[in-house]
Amino acid sequence: MLAPQRQQAIVELVRQHGGVRVIELVRAFGVSDITIRRDLEMLAERGLLAKVHGGATAVGSTDEPGFAAKSVRQEEEKRAIARHAAALVDAGTAVALSAGTTTWALAHRLAAVPALTIVTNSVRVADVFQRTGRTDQTVVLTGGVRTPSDALVGPVAVTAIRQLNVDLLFLGVHGMTVRAGFTTPNMMEAETDRALVEAAGRLVVLADHTKWGTVGISTIAKLGEADVLVSDAGLPRSAREALSEQVGELVIADVA
Repeated sequence: MLAPQRQQAIVELVRQHGGVRVIELVRAFGVSDITIRRDLEMLAERGLLAKVHGGATAVGSTDEPGFAAKSVRQEEEKRAIARHAAALVDAGTAVALSAGTTTWALAHRLAAVPALTIVTNSVRVADVFQRTGRTDQTVVLTGGVRTPSDALVGPVAVTAIRQLNVDLLFLGVHGMTVRAGFTTPNMMEAETDRALVEAAGRLVVLADHTKWGTVGISTIAKLGEADVLVSDAGLPRSAREALSEQVGELVIADVA
């Protein structure tokens, strides 16, 4: 098991049980006492648990909501963001869409664009093109392990993505702050999303206003890596000022 996978599992155990002991984690993961203590130190520095003598306890939540739960949040804002994002796509280009409900909303708009090649690690996004897309479109769906948000992640997904190059990546995120950048609560998903970022000529982040100030366990990209950030009119003025100094272009989508 890779370190990010082990650390994600530790956070899940703490969340489920309220606390864990070092000796229990050593037995569970088959690694050394030093390795587990290093994991706990890293997670504590990120504010994901509290280190105590002999183990760790919970201090907050790293819950990852399922797709169905997220799909009914900020629906109008997501549709507005998708409408503006779709205007960035030309016929005949190669685009990648990460998993997420905002990129899923975008997929519905891109289904009518001619001759697109679509790369995605989302079964939900791929299904949109399968059901309503054009016959001259090509959809590449990565393999991988499915997350609660219906992303395909892990080594299989990363290996597939690293063989590809796309013109644009539309990236959905869990949170964004100046310090942490664009983040997700799933470390394996962060690794997969980072591979998508590396494969793309331009990075377009789609994030409604509720994502501002939220921090997930793992950083996907720094704010400055985004060529375009599309958000909505609910984004506070202070956030707009902070983001405008970091991202290449901040686009505010008005809700119809």
